[in-house]
Amino acid sequence: MKRTINNIKKVTLSFLILTFASQCFAQSSIDSDSKISSFQYMKKLNSVFDFVQMNYVDDLDPKLLYEGALKGMLEAIGDPYTLYLDSDYMRDLGDTTNGSFGGVGLTISKPTENKPDKPAYVEVSSPIEDSPGAKAGIQSGDYIVAIEGKPTPEMSMNEVLANLRGEVGTPVNVTILRGANMKFDIKLVRALIEVPTVKDGMIEGSKIGYMRLIQFTPETPKRVQEAIDGFKAAGYTSLIIDLRDNPGGLITSAVEVGDKFISEGPIVSTKSRLILENHQFTANKDKTIVSGIPIVVLINHGSASASEILSGALKDNHLAYLVGERTYGKGSVQQVVPLREDNGIKLTIARYYTPSDTNIDKIGIPPDLEIHNVEKFSKEQEELYVKMFENQAVQKIADENPNMKESEIAVAAEKLAKEYPFDLRLLRRLIRVQLMRHQPTPLFDMDYDVQLKEAIRILKEEKFSELVKQTKTLKQLQDEAAEKDSKETVAIK
Repeated sequence: MKRTINNIKKVTLSFLILTFASQCFAQSSIDSDSKISSFQYMKKLNSVFDFVQMNYVDDLDPKLLYEGALKGMLEAIGDPYTLYLDSDYMRDLGDTTNGSFGGVGLTISKPTENKPDKPAYVEVSSPIEDSPGAKAGIQSGDYIVAIEGKPTPEMSMNEVLANLRGEVGTPVNVTILRGANMKFDIKLVRALIEVPTVKDGMIEGSKIGYMRLIQFTPETPKRVQEAIDGFKAAGYTSLIIDLRDNPGGLITSAVEVGDKFISEGPIVSTKSRLILENHQFTANKDKTIVSGIPIVVLINHGSASASEILSGALKDNHLAYLVGERTYGKGSVQQVVPLREDNGIKLTIARYYTPSDTNIDKIGIPPDLEIHNVEKFSKEQEELYVKMFENQAVQKIADENPNMKESEIAVAAEKLAKEYPFDLRLLRRLIRVQLMRHQPTPLFDMDYDVQLKEAIRILKEEKFSELVKQTKTLKQLQDEAAEKDSKETVAIK
């Protein structure tokens, strides 16, 4: 009898499997030599969805399967900027768009694929100025390898955001990886993050206007105009535009700012499979208010997206000289599509191209003059740096005297260097960062910022018109790089 029952079970199971296979794979033999249509794939997906829901050992919420299918579908594309947005993410996105939210103030990205040799750590694109992340000294290019002890490679982007954002005043512990081996823990206290846009002022003792664009929002063009008006009133003769750690924002905002400097021709264009998404944004001569003024643009790895649009447009038009480090390399345009259940998707719909018809996605924009604020550490220096963080050596100095003057900072740095022999300029900077935890961030740090110093030197000492004429467009640079790669490939063969 038992044998008969077992046989019945086997037959039933075999029937279910055969039924499932016939539903899902009936077209496999027909389509083996031809492309399967989208409709046929949808039929297969529906069959799998129904089969799993009907036959899984426990009852399943169809929403769970639906969201899992959306996540998997978008992650399969392999684009870190294309992803499923759950209701929490959509709410946070609305808060960000409105100008403020509760969090740690870090602009981040995360690979979709987690490999043993390349874990899907969370990369800090840039810290938001005056935020807990910035005041804790987190830098662009740092990796968040764990949040509250949980490894980030195992998290989705939604989970990362859910863990970093939260109620104002609550703490969150993150583990930072800097460079190859510098790993240390930082405790961040969530704050109300207000999305800033522009800070400006005159460089003391000069006729140089300094304008830091922090992010491109709808307010940015207006704030830039106000800054330029102030520079004109002060009699400025040259300008520094600081785009370092600017994660981007609205493409239309970057275009409006660019239009203030570029009198004719394209500022940026977008190209897509969809005709409606192909646009060319062209300069309007009537809106150009800065003409003939020497401009130096500061860039680094944290300069991305809209900030790359502006720096690329100024470079290709030979209107500015770029100083600093290669930019992040985000040359794509995303659209957020809300869905009915308060969720949504973010989809890459186009790529943007600079005036020389160049896309910089995953490549970035190289500076005309490369300068690093911090030199690379040796392995021994990395270990010592981590030890300094673990011992909270810098934090203790700031806690003991939160109102230190510059002369006192210098003395403290010299004392600290006896145990941790780093460059005094770096140690003074680290002490200032700790002191700024409870103070507004100053307009610039002239003692530490060698990139800014070089920009000032160029504007004061160089023949700017000749210097900027010698620069190459992004198209020329990419063509030269491609030709070099081609020659090297031939040589290897």
